[in-house]
Amino acid sequence: MNDVQKLVQETIDRLVESGDERGLQVSVYRHGEQIVDAVAGLADPDAGRTVTPGTPFYCFSVVKAATSTIVHMLVERGLFGYDTPVAELWPAFGAHGKERVTVRQVLNHTAGVPGVPQDTTLADLCDWDKMCAAVADAQPWWEPGTKIGYHAITFGYILGEVVRLATGKRISQVLREEVAEPLGVADELYFGMPASEHHRLARLEDLPGTTEQMTMLPPDLPMFKAAPAALFPTAEWDRRADILSADIPAGGKATARAAARLYASLLGEVDGVRLLSPESLRLAAETSATGVDEVFGFPTTWGLGFSVGMPGFPSPTLFGVGGVGGSYACGDVGSGVAFAITKNRLRPDFDSTGTVLRVVLEAAQRS
Repeated sequence: MNDVQKLVQETIDRLVESGDERGLQVSVYRHGEQIVDAVAGLADPDAGRTVTPGTPFYCFSVVKAATSTIVHMLVERGLFGYDTPVAELWPAFGAHGKERVTVRQVLNHTAGVPGVPQDTTLADLCDWDKMCAAVADAQPWWEPGTKIGYHAITFGYILGEVVRLATGKRISQVLREEVAEPLGVADELYFGMPASEHHRLARLEDLPGTTEQMTMLPPDLPMFKAAPAALFPTAEWDRRADILSADIPAGGKATARAAARLYASLLGEVDGVRLLSPESLRLAAETSATGVDEVFGFPTTWGLGFSVGMPGFPSPTLFGVGGVGGSYACGDVGSGVAFAITKNRLRPDFDSTGTVLRVVLEAAQRS
């Protein structure tokens, strides 16, 4: 894979030059060694600030992978099990027939609790206790374990509260102490980001026309039942200090390097650090639940905390999580590749990811 750095750099340069993207990072590890560290474009067009490998991006659900990793680590330590009912740790969560919802069902998006109240605001997302109370009081959409539907927002609060109750620490503290610091990316991987660091972020921008497209969608879609349109992630999120600072562990801020190192540490060792055992990796990466998504209406397949395959890459060896706007990170148990792309132009597709990932995986096949 000696030429992959050059190929990736040429690819992302073209994406920026064409106007498809504004600023990007790509990082790739294989068998614990970094083989790609590429950047292109502007992190902040107004200031003329260019993207560097250390520029964090608000990449939304990409950082769900860190939430899931922490849960797997705590299961390995015996603090709870995959089949432990959430209500065993968090009794209030058992309301309205949710007493049998398990940690496993939250990880594979079959818990039946994908929605938040329709009057939830962006400010509410920053209030941990309020959101946890709302999720605990939620009525399940289906009998837990019988259907699958993406828990876009609730995933983070449910598992984050499980982590807090099991460890006595907020999940952001666990992330820093147990994941980010050991991997050497303590200033590159966050749920809540200290206000003193906000200036480092790449500035998000909405693809022109995206907001208008959202308003044209039928209002009775299940995705709008799961959350009001006002909560759909846009560039506004990184203009708000409260959102940037809050623990919202259904997503977060990261560099591509940090995200790729995370997946590399799941696949094997990175500088002597391996976060999960081979058995936990198998559970994370192999199919646990599959079906038509009750929220978005398309076929979906999940391991424990990680999507299996991605659009255009149905490979059963690929596991990862994408974020609104098109950032994406994954691991490939077949090739040993850990891949991440972060970007600041929010597009309603993963076209750029697919273009770059294809270059990387084809190079892996040749080597």
